[in-house]
Amino acid sequence: MVIVVPVRNEEVLLPRCSSALSAAIDTLSVVPEPERPRVFVVLVLDQCTDLSARVAAHWSAFRRYEIAAGAVGVARRDGIRHALGRLGCLQTDGAASASQIWIATTDADSAVPPNWLVTQLALARNGAELVLGTVQPDDDLAAHELLRWEELHTIGEGHPHVHGANLGVRADRYLAAGEFAPVDRDEDVLLVAALRNLGVVEARTALIPVLTSGRRIGRAPAGFAGYLRDRIHTDQKNGIMF
Repeated sequence: MVIVVPVRNEEVLLPRCSSALSAAIDTLSVVPEPERPRVFVVLVLDQCTDLSARVAAHWSAFRRYEIAAGAVGVARRDGIRHALGRLGCLQTDGAASASQIWIATTDADSAVPPNWLVTQLALARNGAELVLGTVQPDDDLAAHELLRWEELHTIGEGHPHVHGANLGVRADRYLAAGEFAPVDRDEDVLLVAALRNLGVVEARTALIPVLTSGRRIGRAPAGFAGYLRDRIHTDQKNGIMF
């Protein structure tokens, strides 16, 4: 199992993310041997100018991989390539092993729930090749902003949302879809579209909600922060939100 996390100047929130990932990995102990997967975590440090690298070093079990792309799509793609390469899945004879590896992605400003990995593993073993989870803004949002968020979102099994902060995919299907696009926005939506064109079996679940930052200024130009800014925070003149 591979977990990849893009990191760009997240010295404040990275400890929360890493602690949550550690808890989710620990929860895999309920899976009996030899079915319990080995977990390979990559923190992709992309053009960090703060203390993110030093913070990441506190989680010695996680691999730190530095790039200078400034694009979340590149960070996710290169982190996955690095992990799969280390696991030997990018060799010409690696297709069979890739079908046995699950990739999970989240973000450095997010906190996955303890059941994040065990639930994805169970869904994968029941035939899912793609898992799409939900997100929930943390207490950065005011009460009226959170209410507006809830009005805009259908949260439940079979939900329509796509979030790179809460996505899982089987490695062979990921590679067949062409990987994450090297873009600074919508890399998750583009990947899911390519996977759907392949006819993958997908599970859209609300069982593993990921807590994510409700900040207005994000690291990706059109990421979740931009969505919150554009959809939740509106001009006072429209009479809907302040």
